[in-house]
Amino acid sequence: MTNESDWTNPLALTWRQYLLDSYVHWAGKELISRSDSSFEQAQRLFDSPFVVVSPALQDDPVLNYGNRTVLDLWKMDWDRFTQTPSCSTAEPVNREERARMLSQARKQGYLPDYRSIRISSTGKRFLVERATIWAIQQPDGTPLGQGATLARFNTQRPGSADQ
Repeated sequence: MTNESDWTNPLALTWRQYLLDSYVHWAGKELISRSDSSFEQAQRLFDSPFVVVSPALQDDPVLNYGNRTVLDLWKMDWDRFTQTPSCSTAEPVNREERARMLSQARKQGYLPDYRSIRISSTGKRFLVERATIWAIQQPDGTPLGQGATLARFNTQRPGSADQ
């Protein structure tokens, strides 16, 4: 489902470095091992088993990065994903809570242990647990967007007995 060639362009590689550097800044630890080239780091991030997603800073943010795990979870290829408004990852009824949480993360720079319901492109709901959201910025502190990562998600129907 993923179109791997698109995430390797130079602008996307630069974004990933900002994303990774900003995570270290706010979380005080690395998101992935970074002992090799930026391209190898980008490959490792793309192939990681946990979700990594980000939109750039704009009035109506559009997703600009998702690793293989998030593309598979949201049931999209790279082209469709990077044209998707960030707000559409939550159902309309959950968007106010989502906006409040993103605002809080923007003010604090870092928000750990977030929990919410999200929706895939096919309409499948899933529970997101222990998500971390952080501000993505340039080395001089100029804000660029927000990143999010999570290791736990339940694709069973939220609230169902099989959780």
